Amino acid sequence: MSHATVDQPAVEFGHVEHVTVHFDDLDAMGILHNARYAVLLERALTAYWSGRGFSYRGGKLSAPDVFHAVREFTVTYRAPITGTGPVAVHFWLDHFGTSSAQYAFEFRSSDGSTLYAAGTRAVVRLDPETLRPTAWTEAARAVAANLLCPATAPA
Repeated sequence: MSHATVDQPAVEFGHVEHVTVHFDDLDAMGILHNARYAVLLERALTAYWSGRGFSYRGGKLSAPDVFHAVREFTVTYRAPITGTGPVAVHFWLDHFGTSSAQYAFEFRSSDGSTLYAAGTRAVVRLDPETLRPTAWTEAARAVAANLLCPATAPA
């Protein structure tokens, strides 16, 4: 969940969630540690989906779509994040298939002017009993539709 209190910039597609970089996210040089990008992206996505009724609370899933696994995570670092405070995470869906989803994301300064990192994150929805891929629900599809990049959205 994001605790940053920065105005959300307008974007043409996807969503921007501000997350807070804390002191313990930094490495010995005062730069955001490379492994923390995955954690901060997870926090941004969790805040977005939780705000729309998809969460994990009290040991229970609020919807079956919350049960999914990360298949792939890529990130390219462009400029170091050098300190604590809010960072803007712009994310969108390039693909939302039967049982998988492909996010693209950018880490930017709060005002959007500096690109720190960009990448992708692929997830697969799993059946909790079999741990095999299973289809997203219509409720998840409705929320995901708001994140689809127009260039990749179905016509």
